[in-house]
Formats: sequence, structure tokens, C-alpha cells
Amino acid sequence: MKPSLLVLIHLNDPSRASIDAAFDAVHAPDSAQRAAAIAARGAAFRAVLTNGTTGLNASEIDQMPQLELLSALGAGYENLAVDHARSRGIVVVNGAGTNDHCVADHAFALLLAVVRDVPQLDQATRVGVWRDTLPMRPNVSGKRLGIVGLGNIGAKVARRGGGFDMEVGYHNRTPREGSPLRYFDSVTALAQWSDFLVVATPGGAGTRHLIDAKVLDALGPQGFVVNVSRGSVLDTAALAQALNAGTIAGAALDVYEGEPHPPEALLALRNVVLTPHVGGRSPEAITASVENFLSNAKRHFAGEPVLTPI
Repeated sequence: MKPSLLVLIHLNDPSRASIDAAFDAVHAPDSAQRAAAIAARGAAFRAVLTNGTTGLNASEIDQMPQLELLSALGAGYENLAVDHARSRGIVVVNGAGTNDHCVADHAFALLLAVVRDVPQLDQATRVGVWRDTLPMRPNVSGKRLGIVGLGNIGAKVARRGGGFDMEVGYHNRTPREGSPLRYFDSVTALAQWSDFLVVATPGGAGTRHLIDAKVLDALGPQGFVVNVSRGSVLDTAALAQALNAGTIAGAALDVYEGEPHPPEALLALRNVVLTPHVGGRSPEAITASVENFLSNAKRHFAGEPVLTPI
């Protein structure tokens, strides 16, 4: 008999088929379906598949007495009640490593787009504006790249920076052992040194508004910030003020506070590039994430250690 699984996120058809083949799955990707599914079948669910944004709270966990495996599809897990799950003996896993290349690619796409003004140049070309009337934009190559969070994604961003002949520095809570990159013991010091600041740190209470007015001040009027971590890490109000005042030159965000609603304070600004939290989404990344979940589940229900525990 297949284990009963509650799926709280949207899946494409191939992913859904793979999961349905392995589980007695209930798909509840919106709040109304979610509440109804937990109320009706909470006692039966042995596993939950969600992501860091959608999460799973302690109250919901307590409505599932048979729950033994909780999985975030991607790397993030900021809205999962991890400690509460562990106190119940529930195994908690994520998709660490499955979409790192995709997010790092997207971070560089955003950086190139905002520094080289790609969206505005595209619009200008479509209405017949020629280059001589447009401002020249700075190089990306050869500049200083600061990375906030040198985890799997941050390290891949650093490697891409090397391909652009960039000098790379980073900030973590502690230096990364064995890393040849320059370490800064504060985000503010890193920002002051950097031309471009890429934010790739985990979300959660510990990093809320880590990128604030002080950091943006330090980045300076020629500086650009890119956020591919979580919206909560960057103070939206401080960013809007900095962009309007010319405190920094531009920003590119794949994530923002109040998702899925776009950040109203930034929508009218010319020096911002926005994408709808798609940095980790590609056919390759989604396939790898689903396969990782299925492997974790297979090992767990066979009594073996999981591959990517939190």
C-alpha cells in the first residue's frame, strides 16, 4: 500500500505523475484546499511535500498524528516548523543542491540585466530609439562582487564571477574553511568594498532585513544589489528610498516581501529589474528536486538514512 502524501505546492504534469506513482497523494496547492485536505484526511498523512515559502506550521503538524516525513522541495525551509516537527520525531528534509546552478544562473542574469539596463534597452529598441540617445552602461567584468551567504548557491555565484574576471568577496557568520575568497566579518564592510552585492543567504528570523539602509548606504551610488535568497532578507522600504535618492544605482530582485504580490514601492522605478521568484525553476531543476524528494522518501520508508536532512 502506497504511503499517503499531502502535496502543498504546484507541480508540473511530469512531476505530479512521478509522485502519484509512488504515493497516495492529495494535491492541495491553495489555502482552501489545504485546510480542507488536512481536516478531512489529516489522520492518514504520513508525508508532506511543501517548500520554504508555502511552509507547514505547528498547528497543521499536530493535525497529522501519523506524519513522519516533512520535505521542502527546494533548499529553503524558513516557513516549516522544523523544531516542532523534530520534537515529534518527524524526519525533515529539503532539496539542497538540486537547483543551485539554476539560481546562480538567474542571479547572473539579473545582475547583467540591471547593470547593462537590458529591459530598458529592449523597450527603447522596440520604439525605434537608437543608441546615441541612450546613456552608456558600466561593465560587469572586472568589478568587485560581494556575496552574502557562501553556501552552495553563493559558491556557484562566485565561480560565475570568476568567469567574468571579477574579484570576489563574501560574508558568512563564520569564514568558509578552505575558501580562497576574501572574507568580510560584516555585511556593511562587504557592501562598502563591493561594486555588486548578490544576496544568497537563507531566509528566516535570523536574516530578516539583513540588507538594510546602512548596508545600502555602504554599497554606494555606483553599486547594485541582487537578491535571490528570500524577500525578507532585504528591507523593501529602505531599498525604495535608496533607489529614489540615488544612494545606490540599481537593484534586481527575484524575491520580495509580500510575495506573490509585487513590491508596489518599486514598480514605477526605472532602475529595478523584477522576476516572480523563478530563480530555482527550470525543467532540469524541478526534475532534480522531485527525484531528490522521491529518493529521500524511498530511503525513509525503507528505514534508511535520508540523503538531504535538515
